Order: sequence, then C-alpha cells, then structure tokens
Amino acid sequence: MPHAVSLLRAARLARSAKPFLARGGFKRERCAGCRLVPSHCMCALRPSVATRAGVCLLMADIEPLKPTNTGWLIADVVADTFAFGWARTEIDPALVALLADPQWQPYVVFPGQYAAPERVVTAVRLPDEAGDGDGNGNSEIAAKRPLFILLDATWGEARKMFRRSPYLDRLPVLSLQPEQISQYKLRRSGRDDHFCTSEVAALCMNLAGEHAAEQTLEAYLAVFTHHYLHAKNQQPIVWDGAAHQRLRELALSPPPLARGKAPA
Repeated sequence: MPHAVSLLRAARLARSAKPFLARGGFKRERCAGCRLVPSHCMCALRPSVATRAGVCLLMADIEPLKPTNTGWLIADVVADTFAFGWARTEIDPALVALLADPQWQPYVVFPGQYAAPERVVTAVRLPDEAGDGDGNGNSEIAAKRPLFILLDATWGEARKMFRRSPYLDRLPVLSLQPEQISQYKLRRSGRDDHFCTSEVAALCMNLAGEHAAEQTLEAYLAVFTHHYLHAKNQQPIVWDGAAHQRLRELALSPPPLARGKAPA
C-alpha cells in the first residue's frame, strides 16, 4: 500500500499544471514505488521496523516531488510516518488531530538557538528510564509515544516554516547534538552540520531508543544513494557491495526485545 509521503506526492501531482522536472536529475521513466529508473529499482529491498516512536513530516510545497527526497525513505521504514504539506495560511485538520492525539508526545526537531530557551530539550525521556517520568515528576510525558515533527524543506524554507507555524509554538523543541557529519550526497550543502531528513530521523530514533530503526534508516539511505547515483551515471548496481550487505544483515537480525522484558 502507498505510504503517507507517496499519497502526498500523488495529491501534489494532481494539483500540478505541468510535469515536475527535477533539477539535475535523469529524465527517464521512474518506478512509482521508489522513484528510480526501473533498471535500478530498490522496491524489493524496502525494510520495515516496528517502532514505538513515530515521525510527522511537514513538507514544503515541492518537496514530495523531488526524487532525492529522503522523507520517502522514512515512510518506507517507519510505519507510523505521517506527511502533510505545509502552507502559511492554513493547516490540515488531520494534522491538528494528530498533534492533539493523547497517545503522542510531539517534539519539533529544530536547532535550539531559534526557540525560546524554556522550550528546548536535548533528550527524549522514555518510560523505563525512571519512575518519575521525565525527571521532573511528569510521568504523563514519558508514558506517551514520541512523535518527531521534521520540517522537510531546504534550510531557508525550514526556518520560515518554524517561524510561521503558530500551532507548533506550544510544543517542545528537540535540539539535536550530533557528533558526526552528514553523509548525504544527493544535494549540495555548504555546511557539514546540515543533515538530510532521513539522517535527522535516524538521530531521533537513537534518542528514542529505537536503535534497529536508527541503523536501518542509515543503511537504507546508503543503498538509496548508491542506486540513485548509479542510475544517474548509467552504471550497474553493485549488489554485493558494503551498503547492500549492511542492509541485508539488519534485515536478518532478530527483532529487539520489548522494553522491560527478559529473554525466555
């Protein structure tokens, strides 16, 4: 079944007056399931990892149409991925309902220097970390499932979205502090501390204790990058290379134990 990003892309295409042509991309036929040319299709490699945490993508207008968009990869891996188009003057009622759903604790993932200090957090409190919930006696927050709100856009667009989305103002801002640099190779950025959307999701999953999802997102991005660049350069896929081998190893790994449960 099509996931949230695929459905958003289809809706955006339906509103388009002319075909979307990706800048610098290849103009050949693309697979509807992975956006790659059929000869380099990776649909058969699509992984899925059970997670307690979810992801909510707020996507700039043409972001779902870009073949290099990595929010698509998140939706492949994390079943509870939601995607909404962003507009300054309106908000999707389904997004309002999601943010109000009592099962979720939403976090807006954005650099802390752009938010009021009292909103900024750097960690995600999990239910089994302490009996007092979030460390301040708030067990309600810790009992909820983390929902990471990612602003899927260029850096300039993301800053505008952050400033002009008043419905996000009441939510905590999760400020990531990664120790590594971005490995993303499909779009240019002048800064090593700018991460693509799936890399940000992997960092969030790490904070949520979802290490299988974190590692799978990292491996899946490497495979997607390999397929995309080899398609663009009309080169064959190296199926036994390190990227594919890592993804296969993760797929064969036993699922992690549920929190609080010991092996039988």
